[in-house]
Amino acid sequence: MSMDNNINNAQVAESAGSTSEKPLLEVHGVTRSFGLGTETVEILHGIDLKIYAGEMVAIIGQSGSGKSTLMNILGCLDKPTTGEYYIEGRKTSDLDSDELAGLRRDYFGFIFQRYHLLGHLNATGNVEIPAIYAGIKSDKRVDRANDLLKRLGLEERKEHLPSELSGGQQQRVSIARALMNGGQVILADEPTGALDSHSGEEVMKILKDLNASGHTVILVTHDPKIAANAGRIIEIKDGEIIADYKNDKVSLERHQLAEEDRVVLKAGFILQMRAYVDRFREAFKMAFIAMISHKMRTLLTMLGIIIGIMAVVSVVALGKGASNKVVSDINSIGTNTISVFPGKDFGDIRSGKIETLTVQDMKVLEQQVFTDAITPNRQSSLLTQYHDISANAKVAGVSEQFFRVKGYEIANGHLFTKQDVDSLAQVAVIDENTRKRFFAYENPIGKTLMVGKVPCVVIGVLKASDSPFDSQDSLNIYIPYTSAMSRIVNEKYLGSMTIRVKDNVPNAVAQEAIEHVLTLRHGTKDFFTNSSDTILKTITSTTDTFTYLISAIAVISLIVGGIGVMNIMLVSVTERTKEIGIRMAVGARQSDILQQFLIEAVLVCLIGGGCGVICSYGIGVVFGMFVQSIKMEFSVTSIIAAVVCSSLIGMLFGYLPAKNAAKLNPIDALARE
Repeated sequence: MSMDNNINNAQVAESAGSTSEKPLLEVHGVTRSFGLGTETVEILHGIDLKIYAGEMVAIIGQSGSGKSTLMNILGCLDKPTTGEYYIEGRKTSDLDSDELAGLRRDYFGFIFQRYHLLGHLNATGNVEIPAIYAGIKSDKRVDRANDLLKRLGLEERKEHLPSELSGGQQQRVSIARALMNGGQVILADEPTGALDSHSGEEVMKILKDLNASGHTVILVTHDPKIAANAGRIIEIKDGEIIADYKNDKVSLERHQLAEEDRVVLKAGFILQMRAYVDRFREAFKMAFIAMISHKMRTLLTMLGIIIGIMAVVSVVALGKGASNKVVSDINSIGTNTISVFPGKDFGDIRSGKIETLTVQDMKVLEQQVFTDAITPNRQSSLLTQYHDISANAKVAGVSEQFFRVKGYEIANGHLFTKQDVDSLAQVAVIDENTRKRFFAYENPIGKTLMVGKVPCVVIGVLKASDSPFDSQDSLNIYIPYTSAMSRIVNEKYLGSMTIRVKDNVPNAVAQEAIEHVLTLRHGTKDFFTNSSDTILKTITSTTDTFTYLISAIAVISLIVGGIGVMNIMLVSVTERTKEIGIRMAVGARQSDILQQFLIEAVLVCLIGGGCGVICSYGIGVVFGMFVQSIKMEFSVTSIIAAVVCSSLIGMLFGYLPAKNAAKLNPIDALARE
């Protein structure tokens, strides 16, 4: 820039305001450079400029002259490479991103050539946006938006989408949006460039009326006819101001902005942060609208989460069902049972010589408070005959309580009683295998089996058991233990005892009490105990391990779904870059953009998680049609865990795309088509 031009510009700037008046906007030595490959291109070269409150200034120049770049710096959409920019004496380089967002939201009002309206919001919704980010209550901002639209002649079009409005109507919506939070300084970039002449005249009239009411208006245009509406014209060429002069055809009288429309800048200026709940609700609403507007993309994003959650919930339900089946099988041999055997442990070669387990021991234990039922077991393998049919069978001498201890049920006939035990009755209860072997074609009740050398009348047949803990490949005959001890083995001691513990007594407590009682009676510990609770815990632990293993494999699909969410969200950020730029231009903070995209990711995952849970129930119904032995058991805990997992995945994998969106440069985002 020449020395003469510098002097001329300074004189014009002084004439624009009294020497005692401070400038509203002040630029000193501002340059702006952009990287172009390996080179750096400087668009603005040492710009000096002062603009005073109430002025209507036109910045005119050809395309590529740097006028839009200068306007972007004035509106805090961009930052100078070097030099300083002051707003009411405050240096903008000292402001953080939220403070700059606050300026764009309340201090400046932007009117763009291409309107930059959000297509999925109606006219009122577009005008409201700056007020949403300012935390203004819903009813107040709706009233304010409708009032502005009414003043601009759009009262009948406030419910229409941008695609349903003409170019002139869209520009008026853009103007209303610029005024929503006050718009003390109106920045209009080629405001009539995309309009016909009639609409252009209407827009210019509105801008002049705004200036007359006290708004500072800065026009950027290449059209001298548009610039002629301003009281001050600044010409820029090749990044330098070549002229700055008064327009004698326009009055330079400057009006004061109404006090209620003024925004007072203070140190640490950050616009109001009230109504957090309201802002969150609006972010939620905007995220939901964005999802509805792109149904297919949203569905594809959810698909990975649906499959992952469905797999995890189904596997856990299947694992729980299998575990419950095993537990049920264990319970079928007696719930909370404790067996007592002679010797130190299984396989003790001296156990056959120990004869200290007696009927009296059983009777003492039967009187204990923890005992629900008790039975001895004196077992032998004997040749059994019926007519011309013979086979080896396991013959067990038991008490009448044996069937309760083991959980066996009668299918035909009846069980023997305490009276049968006391009278050494020669009666027998047989299992289904024995019935098939000896009585395949007749009713066994009342028939006599020759058990060894002892005839026994069959009085009952047990229901078939599918428990893996019952002998499925042997013939089992149960007779009173008194009969077995006196008529078959001719011994006075018991082979073992099994105690069923009452449900309200911990198994470990009962086991300790049994050992204490028998040790006192025998004077030594010549026996050992074995608890079904130990078996139950071992098997439960095993099934849980397999469930965790399979769940871990299923979680892999959930992670893959999460990566899919991240990828789709990254694509979404790219597709919606311009929308992000618009929101930032009207005052959205980085945290607002981050919040919106994060809410969107979490919503996608939550809805996907819910669909996954529903699908897993569907799988459970289909599974039950084909598999009868195991039932899928769905738990509230696994469903809650799935929902929490969905939310965490949304937050985890949605954070990076949301952060990328929040860090976009507003001017770069606006330039993206």
